[in-house]
Amino acid sequence: MPLDPTLVQYVDTHLERFVRLLERFVAQPSVSAHGEGIEAMASLVEAALADAGLDVVRGATAGNPILLGTSEGASPRRVLFYNHYDVQPADPGDGWESPPWTPTRREGRLFGRGVADNKGNLAARIAAVHALRAVRGTLPAGVTFVVEGEEEIGSPHLPAFVADHRDRLAADGCIWETGGVDWEGAPLLTLGCKGVLVVELRARGANRDLHSSYGPIVPNPAWRLVWALASIKGPDERILVDGWEDDCIPPRERELALADALPDETAALLTNLGLPRFLDGLEGRALRRRLLFGCSATINGLSAGYAGPGVKTILPHEARAKLDFRLVPGQRPADLAAKLRRHLDAHGFDDIEILSADGEPAARSDPDAPFVRLVIDTAAAVYGRPPVISPTMTGAGPMAAFTDLLGLPVATSGCSHPDSRAHGPNENIRLDDFRQAILHAAAILDALPALPG
Repeated sequence: MPLDPTLVQYVDTHLERFVRLLERFVAQPSVSAHGEGIEAMASLVEAALADAGLDVVRGATAGNPILLGTSEGASPRRVLFYNHYDVQPADPGDGWESPPWTPTRREGRLFGRGVADNKGNLAARIAAVHALRAVRGTLPAGVTFVVEGEEEIGSPHLPAFVADHRDRLAADGCIWETGGVDWEGAPLLTLGCKGVLVVELRARGANRDLHSSYGPIVPNPAWRLVWALASIKGPDERILVDGWEDDCIPPRERELALADALPDETAALLTNLGLPRFLDGLEGRALRRRLLFGCSATINGLSAGYAGPGVKTILPHEARAKLDFRLVPGQRPADLAAKLRRHLDAHGFDDIEILSADGEPAARSDPDAPFVRLVIDTAAAVYGRPPVISPTMTGAGPMAAFTDLLGLPVATSGCSHPDSRAHGPNENIRLDDFRQAILHAAAILDALPALPG
């Protein structure tokens, strides 16, 4: 499946134009967590899709708008690109070497909030449509873009949008929002994602903060919350909530084989994270299997009382904790939230409130689906080496809306690399990876008319 040299030449000649498009995206804040710049970013993406020749509809939701861009092609085959235009907050600001909303090029990389997650991939796919139209005069296959503005807050309105537009979203397969290369520069294709349940717990005591001399007689909500959290997971890393893993669907042999064939990145990851060892001394195959197929419970943040400089001897009136639970196929967020409530009650923590509980189920695609094979083959042609294939990613997303509601096989493709630092300071992509992501998106569209079945 050789690359069209005319297409490669066009991308190389116009690469600076495409990078500038990405820089415009990055320069526009679009933080869904508190609404900063969302409408302006939606308008920017809407204009970019229209400029690429797509018919664009702005879908209204109870939250941020979802952009639906479509174009017919020379064949009836069609690919769906799922992306999001919202990003994480830029905090902490003092960790950035250049301003997060000022796209900055350094040593072959582009830095800025959202450049890897997810504006780089969105810009690359729009660039691929531009390139194919310019070289061929038309697209070889149909294209549908679904670009939402709430992925970073759990995509609360996307599943309903997908269900309501099921007919308009019909396609042969979906390219997911994320993607990139591994530590060795090989394309890393991922075929699924974990699910997630995100909860916030609250313990309350007196009606106001008190002098800590009341400690012998007044309940301390910080201690109550700490004890409740300790009941959820043990030192052996097992989740102690009754029935938590009852509905887990174990990975198939094919998925285990793909995981076992992944390169051993234990040493590289330890060095990158500045750690001496992983939990339980895990490494190699055992590390990969737990990371890809294991459940987890993570305390994301704790807040109570006074944590500033100096001393303030108070007994706090309230304590809160935010947690996330990573889920595997078969587990249902709403069911697990109910199990967590029963667990807290049964262990004497009926006073601990669950303020919120939101989540998304896990999703997987068949690694032998024809569309997946096409993505694999085109990646090999673009990158000049076989891709590394992972049956699932460690993160979560609204993928089940596409695999389950639409029945689409899903695979990844993109411009991230292992040190892209998404969600953290100095988020970045390598510009060479951006070029490759454009070419891979174009190659997928180019090969789609020959998809068997």
